[in-house]
Amino acid sequence: MCGIAGVFQEPASQTVKTMVKRISHRGPDGHGVVDVHQGTLGHTRLAILDVEGGHQPMDYQETSIVFNGEIYNYRELKRKYLPNLRVKTHSDTEVLIHLYRKMGPKCVKLLDGMFAFAIQHDGEIFMARDHIGIKPLYYGKSADGKKFFFASEIKALMGQVERIKEFPAGNWYHSRLGWHKYYHLEKTIHPFDGAELDALPAIKSTLRNAVYKRLLADVPVGVSLSGGLDSSIVTALAREETEHLHSFAVGVEGSPDLGAAQQMSRYLDTVHHEYVYNTQDMVEALPNVLYHLESFDPALVRSAIPNYFLAKLASEHVKVILTGEGADEVFAGYDYLARYETPDELQDEMLHITNALHNTNLQRADRMSMAFGLEARVPFLDVKSVSLAMGIPANWKLHNGRVPKALLRQSFADDLPEQIVNRPKAKFSKGAGSSELIAQEAVEKITDDEFTSERDRLKKDWNYRLQNKEALYYYRVLREFYDDEWILPTMGNSRSL
Repeated sequence: MCGIAGVFQEPASQTVKTMVKRISHRGPDGHGVVDVHQGTLGHTRLAILDVEGGHQPMDYQETSIVFNGEIYNYRELKRKYLPNLRVKTHSDTEVLIHLYRKMGPKCVKLLDGMFAFAIQHDGEIFMARDHIGIKPLYYGKSADGKKFFFASEIKALMGQVERIKEFPAGNWYHSRLGWHKYYHLEKTIHPFDGAELDALPAIKSTLRNAVYKRLLADVPVGVSLSGGLDSSIVTALAREETEHLHSFAVGVEGSPDLGAAQQMSRYLDTVHHEYVYNTQDMVEALPNVLYHLESFDPALVRSAIPNYFLAKLASEHVKVILTGEGADEVFAGYDYLARYETPDELQDEMLHITNALHNTNLQRADRMSMAFGLEARVPFLDVKSVSLAMGIPANWKLHNGRVPKALLRQSFADDLPEQIVNRPKAKFSKGAGSSELIAQEAVEKITDDEFTSERDRLKKDWNYRLQNKEALYYYRVLREFYDDEWILPTMGNSRSL
């Protein structure tokens, strides 16, 4: 896990050094900036695999790469496609550079993991982003159109490009071949063939494999444990393979997450850590949260605040955490999904919110963890896990008279305490006790006229719908760091507030 930045068409080492410095929080273990053929590549490293040898930018002959993420199947890819390769490191990056040299762009479809990378090969550019958009990537051209810039975060591109664009998830770009969408969620869904009870062992085995592969690391791995269903499942599966598993929970005094997490920790015998914060802590942290988040979407900010404290706590003990992100999208866990009464309507909405994760919940998960040089991994969004979950008939996920995520609960009923299996869905911000505190302050401080004026301006200038006073409160703080032109064109909108 790292931060990447660079420029193509013309070398610009000093500019790229500045860009890398702006995202240095993503990689506290080293950095590098190297001029390549018609460009400059920059990298700031969080050492997870091959701590001693996996430094970047990495090159081989006329090929250079900067890479952010993890390729969980890189050893299998080496054995199958590069059996005679004598590697200099034990990193996934080195395998990727040779895989691209052998296969070209089609190598991307073989990658199992989360990634965003840029390769310069023989004067040509190749870039790609993972299937769902777990790892971020942005790009743009200079005002004169002569330089092509890219970076892991928006802040690195500010002032360098005329317009910031988000590199689309599930796509690759080649300077000669153009854009190509290699992953379509809708086309990867394989309808489940069987009865409801037949789905339970498939769900369990698929998630177990997804968790196991995400334990790959040469550094300590922990888990985010809120005591909710999703994080408890991930923790239980990780505990099967980890002797001293560190778990982390945060919340305000008396919040339900803290108690539930303690219960799960005792049940699974994890090495548990918790952090209790108050309203003043949230107010003081908010500018940092928004600076890193690069969004003022209210639902994201609400959950980003406890995520920020969680990442800070976890980073003091481990370099990697597994989280329960994505379960509510693919198993229909959100309360608002109860409004959908037909399977087709529910399936369409699940497809929409899963496809939108790249600049909503996954942006929040990435930015808050990487603010502290911490890697977050998301087993529920494993490609096979998503395909299975979305292929389960939507009528089995309808909320009509059923508890949300009923199949997921049944799949792990024998592995978790009954209270956890039956615990109602609570968004992280609610479970951690922070969801309403700053929202109330926004209502008290912003007048109706102020809100109407700003809502109308943002609609006119950016075609952006300002949801409420809470959003305006966050927007004003965010404006201390970014002008509208850097944030609004790429900002996502959560539907689950």
